[in-house]
Amino acid sequence: MIRTVLTALILAAAPAVASAECSRGHQQAMTCADGMVWDKDAKTCTATTS
Repeated sequence: MIRTVLTALILAAAPAVASAECSRGHQQAMTCADGMVWDKDAKTCTATTS
């Protein structure tokens, strides 16, 4: 019984530990379609003005 409970707790906590590890210190490149640029304040692609 105790072994089952411990296994369930470990399996429940694994995704939280994995996501915390992945988000630390990484930068993801953002690419936009042609004619669009990344607006870092709005965190979205916006049309370029010419």
